[in-house]
Amino acid sequence: MNKEMKGFFSLAGAGIVIAVFVSCSRGPESAAEKHAPDEATMNSSGGHSAGEGTAHEHPELMVPPDRQKAWGLKVGPVRRQKLFARITVPGVIALNENRTAHVSSFVAGQVASLAVDLGYAVRKGQPLLVVNSPDFAQVQADFLQARAKYNLGRAEYLRADSLWQAKAIEEKEYQRRRAEQEKLAAEYGALGSRLHSLGLTHEEIDKLVEKCRLVESQEYKCEVADPNLSLLAPLAGTVIFRSAVVGDAVEPQKILLTVSDLRTLWARLDVPEKDIPVLRRESRVSIQSTLFPGRDFPARILYVGDVVDAELRTLKVRLEVDNRAGLLKPNMFIQGVIEHPATEGTAVLAVPEEAVQTLENEKVVFVREKGDVFAVRHVRLGEKVGGLRIILDGLDERDEVVLEGAFTLKSELTKSSLGHDHAH
Repeated sequence: MNKEMKGFFSLAGAGIVIAVFVSCSRGPESAAEKHAPDEATMNSSGGHSAGEGTAHEHPELMVPPDRQKAWGLKVGPVRRQKLFARITVPGVIALNENRTAHVSSFVAGQVASLAVDLGYAVRKGQPLLVVNSPDFAQVQADFLQARAKYNLGRAEYLRADSLWQAKAIEEKEYQRRRAEQEKLAAEYGALGSRLHSLGLTHEEIDKLVEKCRLVESQEYKCEVADPNLSLLAPLAGTVIFRSAVVGDAVEPQKILLTVSDLRTLWARLDVPEKDIPVLRRESRVSIQSTLFPGRDFPARILYVGDVVDAELRTLKVRLEVDNRAGLLKPNMFIQGVIEHPATEGTAVLAVPEEAVQTLENEKVVFVREKGDVFAVRHVRLGEKVGGLRIILDGLDERDEVVLEGAFTLKSELTKSSLGHDHAH
């Protein structure tokens, strides 16, 4: 075969190969084109790449408003915010000892009557029980007797003062009567203070004096001491303990009732030693209980311990917890949630964790480009903080991102690329 013929066959073979390549590249209509939805349509533009390297391109999705609603899409702007990380530590609920009071008698006696029982809500100053006490009656009698002596001594002192001013008595006698009057005044005042310490108010003492004065005006001896001592609620709250029974003997050391304001409680937490560096008095804290899933009870730190437990390697932290709803109970096991800045106080871009999807081993979000068109945007992620994911690259504050329903868009995009029909 001559050289001209060989060249002819070489050119013909090359032409056949080129024709086959062009034919295969054009090919039949793709499955994605055959099954493109009538309402949610796809464009051919690719997504934006984040970071170095070439990212896969993905078509855009056109989703009409009614389909967005059906799919539960929620779109919102990307915001810069200060994020807080959380540590969860075990703890137990306790009474607020600053709002709890034990009720006992200051004198020996016997329980005469009870006005409250367990669970009763009481106001401050409300009578709780009555103790019959001869000692209490004796203190009143001593007070009234001291009052009588004081009044007599004062009259004698005023008379002596007049006589001394008129030079009718010597100064020595005047000073004696003055000293006697001051002694009687001191005894009278001390017994009045004694009545106050037993729980009597100024008004009650004034009533006792007035009653005595009324009896004396009728020329009777003042013997109006009452042995019944009312014990009053020292604060508003709920009766949570009772040991008093009518007829029981009472001693000053015995606790008869306990009243506590349960609207605020304490939570005692055990913070692991490794978490101490992020613990601050101003840290944001809340309480959670497995009995009330999904509910946070607001709290604030009252005290951070100064000594680590040698065996448990934990630090004691005390919180004050808002319990106006009355759901938390003393001695209940709880979890304390302590928040601390996760980004050193710097505001960062972040989206909900569910907004971030994985396509072809790449992290992406769906961004609304214009109208009802959604595009895939490649992003570079930072750490996860709570339910949020920090975005290091790929988004800015001008972007509107699919915050909820991104998985549905991913599914639609995947089905379309595989040639499956869309859901209508």
